[in-house]
Amino acid sequence: MLALWAALSLAAAGAELKPVDEASYPRLVAAAKGKVLLVNFWATYCVPCRKEMPQLVALEARLRGQAFQFITISADEPEQAAAAAAFVDKAKIAMPAYIRKAKDDDKFVQALDPKWSGGLPASFLYDKNGRKVRSFFGEVNTAELEAAIKKLL
Repeated sequence: MLALWAALSLAAAGAELKPVDEASYPRLVAAAKGKVLLVNFWATYCVPCRKEMPQLVALEARLRGQAFQFITISADEPEQAAAAAAFVDKAKIAMPAYIRKAKDDDKFVQALDPKWSGGLPASFLYDKNGRKVRSFFGEVNTAELEAAIKKLL
């Protein structure tokens, strides 16, 4: 009975967002080597983020099975982690999903792209060698994004 209760509690907890910081982000990108990688930063408080996510999830579904990987990283504060996890579940975002736990947000943002202000949403496209080829700041045009990805596949 106790095992059943524990299993139900885990199921009720929903998605578990893995922490990512300045040190682990490059390893995340390197682990996708051999695939085109799209990393999307979003937050539950960001209306454009919530608006574009279903389009990104649909894009991932269309490209699934090809050499493509989609990773989402919530920029929510730690106290909003439960809301972020609930959004991941509701939006049917493929796991694993992550939450930013940077020691220094400014350094983290600048390391990803010096042109990035930290504004959301933001997406970064990497080629199969793990080299960043394009950054998208603000809500992205999905057709433009898909065309950029297909050029790299």
